Amino acid sequence: MRYTGAEPAVAGLAGRALTRLPEMTKATYEQIVEEMAVYREERFVSHADLFASCRDNLQFLVRALAEPGAPDLSKARATGRERALAGAPLPEMLRAFRIGFTEVWQCFVELTAPAQDVATLVSATTAIWDLMDDYIEELTSTYRATVAEISRTRQNRRLALVEALFTGGSTTEGTLWDIARMLDLPLEGSFVVVAAETPGLGQEALPLIEVRLRERHHASAWRLTPELQIGVVSVRDPDQVLELLRENPRGRVGMSPVFTGLGDTARALHLARVALSSLPAGTKDVARFHESPLAGLVASDPEASAQLAGQVLRPLLELPGEEGNVLLLTLRAWFDCGGSTKQIAERVYCHPNTVRHRLKRITDVLGRSLSDPSDIAELGTALRALAMFGDSARRAVRS
Repeated sequence: MRYTGAEPAVAGLAGRALTRLPEMTKATYEQIVEEMAVYREERFVSHADLFASCRDNLQFLVRALAEPGAPDLSKARATGRERALAGAPLPEMLRAFRIGFTEVWQCFVELTAPAQDVATLVSATTAIWDLMDDYIEELTSTYRATVAEISRTRQNRRLALVEALFTGGSTTEGTLWDIARMLDLPLEGSFVVVAAETPGLGQEALPLIEVRLRERHHASAWRLTPELQIGVVSVRDPDQVLELLRENPRGRVGMSPVFTGLGDTARALHLARVALSSLPAGTKDVARFHESPLAGLVASDPEASAQLAGQVLRPLLELPGEEGNVLLLTLRAWFDCGGSTKQIAERVYCHPNTVRHRLKRITDVLGRSLSDPSDIAELGTALRALAMFGDSARRAVRS
């Protein structure tokens, strides 16, 4: 607090200036409207409210200079809060107040000019600027505190809405519309969900990802949990999003298939987590869940799928050394290559006769046939489940 009261000569000058309040109010209002587009276009404050604010604040200033003691700055706090709630920009608001304070100073210049009372004008100038500093400091601190409060409220609401999307539950068309509007996302369109493993508590796995996506015209909303950074992304080009995710991941990242409509966000999160879990622990890579009827079926019940993989593939998983891994790799290649011995040999870098020997060994160990449709279906499903839930499947084997 710089201003503690004006000298008697300045107080007398301020008392004379009170009679000029209507003219000062009009001049201040007209200058603000003329010079500042934000007020001229009534973006945040109507002309009527602006005029009333000019009158009230000029009256406060002149009366504070006319009366003894420190002024009551509650008006500054009230104005700062009102303008923050209205969304008025702080620099423009401060400029408007300086115009008003300067108008009062100009009035004092005119009142002291006939007597050439320079000493009183100097004292009045000091008092005006001290009072202006106190007023603007109080207004600014209240404005910033209010903006911070608004920001916290909005952020908390945003986090709650993002959480509602990811948990699903009883969201209706109406609530989804509200969520989409608040998060700046389209209600319908193409989306993906991303689940990224955090490197530590409170640390983002994909730093500044929302900003980086926005720069490429992808709207998104994110939530940080102790284990995951999860987000829903409105996509035009899924490959572009995938490329961005791969730039600098700090842990394992999974991306769901493309889906339409925010109502499917919760299921997409599950698929993104499945894709993440398909990557080896400790890696820093991105896996994309490729949707298929079989993949969707396996992902829908992770526990049952892991048990299936453990039960069907147990004999291979229990083989000592590297033999089990080699045979699993060959079996996957058999499915991927449609049973072509030549293509399998090229895939696993061995002679076709070696492939035939390995396939024979697989059928002997598993006790299943690669020509029986039911056996083939079970093996294909088990391999898919092993790829998605390998750790759980191996635990099922050990139990």
